[in-house]
Amino acid sequence: MVGKIVVSLVSLILLVGVIVGVVVVVNKNGDDNENQSTKVQMKKVHEFCQATEFKDQCAKSLEGVAKNESATIQDYLMAAFNNTVEEVKKGLAEARKTSVNKDSDPYNHMAVDDCKQFLQYAIDQLEDALELVGETDIESLHEYSYDLLNWISAVYSYQSICLDAIDKPEYKSSIENGLKNATQLTNNAINIVAKMSEMLKSFNIQIPEGLLNNNNSSPHRRLLEYNKVDQDGYPTWFPAADRKLLEKSSKGKSKGEKGGAAPGGGPPLPPVGSGPITPHAVVAKDGSGQFKTVTDAVKAYPPNHQGRYIIYVKAGVYNEQVLIDKKQPNVFMYGDGIGKSIITCDKSVGVSKVTTSTSATVAVISPGFIAKGITFRNTAGAAAEQAVALRISGDRAAVFDCSMEAFQDTLYYQTYRQFYRNCIISGTLDFIFGMGSAVIQDSEIVLRRPKATGKNTITADGRQLASQMGGVVLQNCKIVTDPEFFADRFKFDSYLMRPWKALSTNVFMECEIGDIIKPEGFMKWDKEEFENTCEVYEYANKGPGANSNARSKIFKKYKVLSPQEATKYTAGAFLLANEWVPATSAPFYLGLGGK
Repeated sequence: MVGKIVVSLVSLILLVGVIVGVVVVVNKNGDDNENQSTKVQMKKVHEFCQATEFKDQCAKSLEGVAKNESATIQDYLMAAFNNTVEEVKKGLAEARKTSVNKDSDPYNHMAVDDCKQFLQYAIDQLEDALELVGETDIESLHEYSYDLLNWISAVYSYQSICLDAIDKPEYKSSIENGLKNATQLTNNAINIVAKMSEMLKSFNIQIPEGLLNNNNSSPHRRLLEYNKVDQDGYPTWFPAADRKLLEKSSKGKSKGEKGGAAPGGGPPLPPVGSGPITPHAVVAKDGSGQFKTVTDAVKAYPPNHQGRYIIYVKAGVYNEQVLIDKKQPNVFMYGDGIGKSIITCDKSVGVSKVTTSTSATVAVISPGFIAKGITFRNTAGAAAEQAVALRISGDRAAVFDCSMEAFQDTLYYQTYRQFYRNCIISGTLDFIFGMGSAVIQDSEIVLRRPKATGKNTITADGRQLASQMGGVVLQNCKIVTDPEFFADRFKFDSYLMRPWKALSTNVFMECEIGDIIKPEGFMKWDKEEFENTCEVYEYANKGPGANSNARSKIFKKYKVLSPQEATKYTAGAFLLANEWVPATSAPFYLGLGGK
């Protein structure tokens, strides 16, 4: 191991020397000033790339900026992100050259199309990161490290999701090769942002001590305008339209719940029926609204709309697939309650030959999505393989008082931060899965009857890198058996989780776990050894399925957390929920024990 490190450092120094040597001409007499300049530039590149895994790629990406003796860390970040964008664009170009016959191979035709879309999302997000870094003072960069890490983590996930869906090597290999440099540079960017404070110090940028985390191991909190409120008590960033909408506070919260009292939060959305909610679109099967389908209501989203776009879905069964596009942010969709306002379809990988992403009954790509009082359902069945009820790939999503009903892959928390509360989530295999960061509080997790030879696993997280944001947390949830399955529940094996990717992070804390869960608790992923690297934790669980002494020994990083360790996975720490959940009106608590 030491030898590898030495070789890597030597390689980096040699490479940096070549880069800097293009610009710095050292004369035969060994000019001291030029030698010193070379050393300074080499030191800067070395320190910037120190945290990265692919150091040669990092140094190459800095070739242009290394020629500039006055370059700042801001210039280095811009160069690193710029090169990452360019490499992802090359991967997208390769994907666009990949042609699959729609008639003879409809699945891979759709998978390649999905791949193009995800790579475009990655490019858009990287360009947002570039804009943020370019417009931020050097001294303030650390304040945005959380945002940047959240965004770049999603960029890495998009590349992985792009490739995962394509199942034929003749289509996959060329795109994978085209993305190789992009994947390595994105990996590097994640590590660079995760070590932002240390890097700033190495460039002699002073960070106020009050802004450092206590353990100095995770990204710094974004402070800025989130903690500023105006004279009416609203956050200064809160849209004017929302101020009018949210003029009444939620009432009747139980002990420990919060809706707007947290620092930086504003008055929450009023409960349906108790406040002055005037929807922009009313959906009704009987024709009593403006629209008969949810899709038509979403399509009516005005271009460049400001504030929330509110859709009221009246009681009824709406058999359709709904897509909320990236250009339709801040949609608030509410219904008349679980089992009353139902959006359903039966698309699946196994029967419909669509991809996992495109099987979703409702797919949300935009940020700021809120849902309340709706059932999201996929009826494809246990034998139909992946069939998603709800897929969310937008930051700051909040879903509460809803149900997600399907079998395999019910809830797909695809990317970014998501919060779920007071929900019913039912399924069979990997039915809560994704590559984002999700916290599910006070919800009922229902295991259904799997296919004849099947098994049940609740979560399957897809985190892949040590510094990457991501993971799923179930807090104060009840893990139960579907009544129709109860009598036969011991005829099938049911587990809490299995690891989808190498650093899969699954946390179960303060949950009531039913007897349906096998004592060993976890199941390995077929043909992989992720049980050696994945992270699976428990804290203060109870019930007949909560005995941690019998948990599987092959999961090397399994641990029962201390209260201090468990705090890391609370909504407050894991999602920075106090900065955005209050404005959604979802009940929530930031810490342990309902507090």
